Amino acid sequence: MSNPTTGRPVRRRMLGLAAGLTAALAMTACGANSDPQGGGGNDGGGEGSGEPLVIGSADFPESQIIAEIYAGALNGAGIEASTQLNIGSREIYYQALVDGSVDIIPDYSGNLLLFLDAEATAESAEDIMTALPDALAAETPDVNLGVLEAAEAENKDAMVVTAATAEEYGLTSIEDMAEVCDQLVIGAPSTFSERAYGLPGLEENYGCVPESFEAINDGGGPVTLEALLNDTIQVADIYTTTPSIADNDLVVLEDPANNFIAQQVVPLVNLDTVGEEARAVLNEVSGVLTTEDLIDLNREVSGDEKRNPADAAADWLEEKGLAGE
Repeated sequence: MSNPTTGRPVRRRMLGLAAGLTAALAMTACGANSDPQGGGGNDGGGEGSGEPLVIGSADFPESQIIAEIYAGALNGAGIEASTQLNIGSREIYYQALVDGSVDIIPDYSGNLLLFLDAEATAESAEDIMTALPDALAAETPDVNLGVLEAAEAENKDAMVVTAATAEEYGLTSIEDMAEVCDQLVIGAPSTFSERAYGLPGLEENYGCVPESFEAINDGGGPVTLEALLNDTIQVADIYTTTPSIADNDLVVLEDPANNFIAQQVVPLVNLDTVGEEARAVLNEVSGVLTTEDLIDLNREVSGDEKRNPADAAADWLEEKGLAGE
């Protein structure tokens, strides 16, 4: 639900696995620091301990690709790094970062903040990045975690319609959709019916209550796409870096009330093991990684080519001049 005056949804953290994970993964203190953006670590990467930096990933292709990009850029800069892919959900990979199993994880700014602070109200890219250091320090005060520079690249939930539906109803934004919401069927994962940015958020922020809701649990994938193209549903929840949006001339509806908060790609790191040189390399990656890049990389890895994430990442690094000599 949200404050109807400000239009800000109050979002709830989903931590179903957290209790079991805490018992399964031992926590070790890596050095306290009241400023998670501050110093700590050696000048390079993991070379101070003689161990390579370990970059983890969540269990979906885009996260794997970004992890391989981070590792490739670090290796190209002479900082030894390896990857540990498919660790799992945020609850699992965050704990791996806390206990020292990994040093770096690519994450998404908005969801990371809400994971750390279920009551956070920051919505814009700038406000979210400002709030993250304090949220990290509060969540894990004995571990020196921090976020580096965020990329322009962003992957967030979006309300997506076909060009025909957009033309029929005159839709360019969710505000427009709200005016005819009772004539539209929304398709999304089953959790969309309960999560604050889902049906509750659409109702609170826009007054949008659909004709009906169709639960499709493929994360905005081919089943969702087919239902949208066949007009079984008229609106779909699809992540903004999904290639099918551009490939099928779909229309992403604008979100002026920020129901779906900013989700920039950001390196989440252990500042005691990721030194200044490594941070500079990761910041350089963030400085050039765009949403369009993610769409193209996702197409290569998850589309007909079925490329290995490491190969796709290597080509991207070469194109951007970040592959090293």
